[in-house]
Amino acid sequence: MEKTSKGMRLHIGIFGRRNVGKSSILNALVGQEAAIVSDIAGTTTDPVEKPMELLPLGPVLFVDTAGVDDIGALGEKRISKTRKVFERTDLAMVVTEAGAWGTFEDEILKALEELKVPAIIVINKNDIRAADDIKTKYATISVSAKTGAGIDLLRELLIKQAPEEFMANPAILGDLVGPGKIAVLVVPIDKEAPKGRLILPQVQAIRDLLDSDAIAVVCKERELQATLEKLTEKPALVVTDSQAFLKVAADTPDDIPMTSFSILFARFKADLAEMAAGARAIDTLKDGDCVLIAESCTHHPITDDIGTVKIPRWLGQYVGGQLKFEWTRGHDLPEDLSKYKMIVHCGACMWNRREMLSRIMLAKKAGVPISNYGLVIAYSLGIFERALKPFGLIID
Repeated sequence: MEKTSKGMRLHIGIFGRRNVGKSSILNALVGQEAAIVSDIAGTTTDPVEKPMELLPLGPVLFVDTAGVDDIGALGEKRISKTRKVFERTDLAMVVTEAGAWGTFEDEILKALEELKVPAIIVINKNDIRAADDIKTKYATISVSAKTGAGIDLLRELLIKQAPEEFMANPAILGDLVGPGKIAVLVVPIDKEAPKGRLILPQVQAIRDLLDSDAIAVVCKERELQATLEKLTEKPALVVTDSQAFLKVAADTPDDIPMTSFSILFARFKADLAEMAAGARAIDTLKDGDCVLIAESCTHHPITDDIGTVKIPRWLGQYVGGQLKFEWTRGHDLPEDLSKYKMIVHCGACMWNRREMLSRIMLAKKAGVPISNYGLVIAYSLGIFERALKPFGLIID
């Protein structure tokens, strides 16, 4: 369970003032000293992440944060990091103590509500003072991290309040293939492929097919044609790395559905319809426009890297002009998105869906179209409609 990737875990954010016992509650929930606890206010500086299994939800990731009432220049930086955690939180715990509810807590709930993040109010330290009655629409529970009172009930409440999609166990591609049917996965082995391993989206796709009782056939792009000829029945779907789109499209008969791992993850990790519509913005780009390319990973770009070299080249060729590109990696995103004519995002395989939906919301607020690598590559290479056909999605 410890090996489950962070992007597949339910992210539970813990927010509140300094010294209300956020870290103590985290330690009580996970049953170990996951976070440093001290009577000194502001002990937690950077977000602290702790993976665990919370049945029946399965793998979750608790994220303990610095107090939102932190002070000074350094405090402002801590608060900024805390607010970025809002954007990747699936379920929030707003921690307070009896008699302490006020503007800070109201602001946290307001920010979470804007992002449509469900929340639980946790009143800590009931061993010192009885919890007062907080008038709110949110589920509220009184606990003591010190004595353990109410912690089991808090676990039950977390399970009860978890977003429905985590109980529904969404598929990556199994629903598009079907039990007993074949999916051919085209996996180029190039410089970006980790030695001795497959990249995460490919591994997760194979596991999803197995969970769906479907059959996974894996080959390199040079072997696709021979692989298809050897199969006794047509595959229900061919999935390729986006960088091999043109060759795979040429080698896959028109009556066999075809798409890419990145486009599958636009559905699994984000909003496929919104990001497909965003790809249409390529037609509005012109010489001198600025495009932001965002990656969730912080890997060191290699020669002919897809985000820094290939996509800029393909977009420039399609537009027929000189575009300006800027890059951002990890959880950081520019405060002002208005100068960009388009945002092109990676598949976000390392993230949870909440953070990608938050980014889409921020882009929409700024009036900037957002799409992802696979969709942008398919559009710029002229195979956009075909890549979307397996989903029954038609973008006007």
